Amino acid sequence: DALTPDSTEPRAGVQMWVEPARGQLCLRGDAGGRFASIVESVWGIPLPVLANTVSSNDEGPDVGDSERRILWLGPDEWLAVCAERDLRKLHDSIDQALADEHALISDVSHSRVVIALQGEHARDALNKGCSLDLDPVAFNAGQCAQAPLARAHMLLHQISDAPCYHVYAHRSFAGYIYTWLEDAAQEYR
Repeated sequence: DALTPDSTEPRAGVQMWVEPARGQLCLRGDAGGRFASIVESVWGIPLPVLANTVSSNDEGPDVGDSERRILWLGPDEWLAVCAERDLRKLHDSIDQALADEHALISDVSHSRVVIALQGEHARDALNKGCSLDLDPVAFNAGQCAQAPLARAHMLLHQISDAPCYHVYAHRSFAGYIYTWLEDAAQEYR
């Protein structure tokens, strides 16, 4: 059974749920040029330029009414995440601001499902099918990485040291990944 973050059930070693839909924009551009300052002025947070890092205006596990995150995907690629209701306004604002720049903005909101995983054994469940080194010394809150999970592509974002993770799964693999994670977490429930 999927648990929600507000569940009144006893806390298990792993809790998981599907996060509410959120706006997601793929941003591509030159981090060393005007692109970065334009994105920051519109999005309200700096573009992360260090590999596998995340910029956020809030450190909590939930994307609230005004929370925004930008996840580093590559030297010239980022995933900007916001509350779904803010997406159109932010998309239009950033598109207009970058009109004269060599950049790409693409709405990918419907391409990924976000599965939240938290609890003292969340890391153990992920380790069963993920090749990333999730030891807290190597991977901790504020970091993200793309990797296979049980042979399916995912983007993993560690939200907090609790630990709490967001697994961004392509919609076509979301059911498989959710079921796989449920099975991996079964011994910790």
